[in-house]
Amino acid sequence: MMTFVKLRYLILLASLIFPVASIALTKQPNIILVMADDQGWADTAYNGHKLVQTPHLDDMAAKGFILDRFYAAAPVCSPTRASVLTGRHPFRTRVTNHGRYIRPHEYTVAEALKSAGYVTGIFGKVHLGSGQPGSDCNPSAMGFDEWCIGLNFFDMNPYLSRNGKVEQRKGKGSVILIDDTIEFLRKHQAGKKPIFAVAWFPSPHTPHKEKATDPSLYKGIRNASYYQEITLLDEQLGRLRTALKDMEMAENTILWYCSDNGGLLKESSGGREKKGSIYEGGLRVPGIVEWPAKGLKGKSAVPMSTSDMFPTLLSMVGIQAKFKHSLDGQDMSGVFWGQRKSREKAMGFWHNFEKGEVTYSDKLLKDIMFKQKAAKPTPHNPYRMSKDVHKFPSYGIDTSTGHSAWNDWPWKLHLIDGQKYELYNLEADPMEKQNLVGNPKYKQRVQRMKTELQDWMKSVIRSLNGEDYLEIKSK
Repeated sequence: MMTFVKLRYLILLASLIFPVASIALTKQPNIILVMADDQGWADTAYNGHKLVQTPHLDDMAAKGFILDRFYAAAPVCSPTRASVLTGRHPFRTRVTNHGRYIRPHEYTVAEALKSAGYVTGIFGKVHLGSGQPGSDCNPSAMGFDEWCIGLNFFDMNPYLSRNGKVEQRKGKGSVILIDDTIEFLRKHQAGKKPIFAVAWFPSPHTPHKEKATDPSLYKGIRNASYYQEITLLDEQLGRLRTALKDMEMAENTILWYCSDNGGLLKESSGGREKKGSIYEGGLRVPGIVEWPAKGLKGKSAVPMSTSDMFPTLLSMVGIQAKFKHSLDGQDMSGVFWGQRKSREKAMGFWHNFEKGEVTYSDKLLKDIMFKQKAAKPTPHNPYRMSKDVHKFPSYGIDTSTGHSAWNDWPWKLHLIDGQKYELYNLEADPMEKQNLVGNPKYKQRVQRMKTELQDWMKSVIRSLNGEDYLEIKSK
């Protein structure tokens, strides 16, 4: 029988010969979620763009796992970000459009990982709440130990809130974001805790003031400024990946890249329409995952969405979580190992239910910075501290305002303004041109999908009205 001393000796010997394998076995993987702001599915060279240069994304795609039919949960930024954090359709969390705050009653992936021993940090564009200290809608309340954020997109010389203290930073916002992320990783790389970092780019959102390393790139080409910012964020992704290698962290880090909604150009959106639309061009986005320690490599066309990220990540790292509310996402980790060839749940989408709210990040944070320096009460209180997250509306259960859709691959049923239905077979008709809703051949399918979509919308309204938080509403 092997003695404990011999066993320890063999483990030590293995760690000297195979240090990376030892790390993978003895420590939970780090997790880094990287998200672009307004990059379409085809706004990458690896997906066939003829002009835009994305060598680091291309390398990540070649070495990692491509999610070829990856969807943002919404066609605009804030709702999709809420879906990443909660695994739920964003309407349930009160984030019905851009500029809305996520309810503090929600259970987030950061809270789940933190309770499992992770150190957590978020950097860049958050657009889900306040950057002020004391708010129950700032990143601390979302489960993050450290943060340096903008309230919305930002460009050159941005004002950012670092753990509640606002400062102006010099340089390109997308570079600063990665500076902060790498600083966080270096700070905790030697610690006992695994790391969870969220790095959300402010680019390539308009007004496209940032430039890539070569400012002459794309000169004379239409949409040059858009391509410049895509190449810039690609450069910064490359810098992050290099830093992970230099810190010997890359091997046992899950690095997940995606965008928050479809792109700004119809021709490279990857489907019909673009950002702001429930058609494919507004929802389909790039998706790549790396995890070298597990040999994660390949490509899948199984539909997945940003709502799936929470349960999928927990499953990947072996964490059993008791979710406080029902999820729209599901554990899709089997896709990576070839064990899952389809979804169990269809995916529901809904947009233009309520108007968004304008958030001028630099203006708001600049005001706060000057008040903080003068030791005066900070402005924008109380509304900007929590907005309406503690109020529960009373929408009718059959409310169907806006544009919704039910994706039961390969079929997708649209409901527009509560009246008009459209049905498409995405496999045969990826551009959603041939409406099959009136075809008698699909009468039963249409009726079944109508019922499923309507039932799902009713459940979303119940959540929006606060039925997931009955114990809170009763106080």
